[in-house]
Amino acid sequence: MSGLKGRRILVVEDEALIAMLVEDALLEAGACVLGPAATVEEALMLFEEERPEAAVLDINLAGQASTPVADTLVEHAIPFVVATGYGAAGLPERHRDVPVLAKPYDPRDLIAALEQVCC
Repeated sequence: MSGLKGRRILVVEDEALIAMLVEDALLEAGACVLGPAATVEEALMLFEEERPEAAVLDINLAGQASTPVADTLVEHAIPFVVATGYGAAGLPERHRDVPVLAKPYDPRDLIAALEQVCC
């Protein structure tokens, strides 16, 4: 049984195929998926509409940094995992303690990372 069962997870990812894979993995783990959001604006709107319990965040959304989303998550003490092709070096200093999954990653690793930050 997954520790994500029933949890609202915000997915912020601009690449449609990756977003679908993440969504499928989360649904299979029993999570309720918010999104996916492909822009900072869309992610912040989803955040306000239905407060997530955790998030998966791509740090680069078609050239736009998703740092405002990360900052909002931190302000509300909502755990998140960064999934990026840039590695931890692409994160601002204030978010360097967040778990990072380097793309491409196994969806099982994503689920494990989210279960770890949610517990």
